[in-house]
Amino acid sequence: MNKPLSDRIALVTGASRGIGAALALELAQAGAHIVAVARTVGGLEELDDKIEAAGSTATLVPLDMKDADGIARLALALNERYGRLDVLVGNAGILGPLSPLPHVEPKDWDNIFAVNIAANWQLIRTMDPLLRAAPAGRAVFVTSGLSWMARAYTGTYAASKAALDALARVYAAECATTNVRVNLFAPGPTRTRMFTSGWPGADLDALPTAEEVAKAIVPLCLPSCTENGKLYDYRAGKFLEFRAPV
Repeated sequence: MNKPLSDRIALVTGASRGIGAALALELAQAGAHIVAVARTVGGLEELDDKIEAAGSTATLVPLDMKDADGIARLALALNERYGRLDVLVGNAGILGPLSPLPHVEPKDWDNIFAVNIAANWQLIRTMDPLLRAAPAGRAVFVTSGLSWMARAYTGTYAASKAALDALARVYAAECATTNVRVNLFAPGPTRTRMFTSGWPGADLDALPTAEEVAKAIVPLCLPSCTENGKLYDYRAGKFLEFRAPV
């Protein structure tokens, strides 16, 4: 079996369930050692069993993404152990309550932005030297079509993902002359716990599974990926370029 990520290190946040867990397993099957980050220890242990059964290995990191110091400590540990990071996937995210903007509680606003944007900035800040030390560093951030659709009642989540889009694109521009490539991935509605928590009446049979979506992220993590600063839209099945208004 072809394993394009043999001997490479891949860090996945939000790896205890949903798209994160499915992607971690896909990357492990491609040969990577997985650094699986999530709050839920039980979910990480289940993932570890699957990765071991697939013939690969994982390091489990129980960590709240709001713990900026914890992310920094993880970067130091990776540097000491491996001296590099080949793949970074910023997948962890929270939807939060869906409500009209005037009714959003400040604590919910702060919590969503802490996980969806501040944590990813801290990942970039601390993991950038490790990505640059890799032969072909690849970073992928999971965004949402809601960041540009401006649908009612999704304001806080949509704003946080729009900020993530800008953050990733700026980072991609800063990496343009390096061996690091940075892209965004928009899965669209997916058969996950997070999606169904916001839209409980959705027809789940009509939605792709987390496993199906995860397979489409893998190519963005490979050394062969040359795209940079682009958005891959799962439903469109292709990269979309961000363009300035005419």
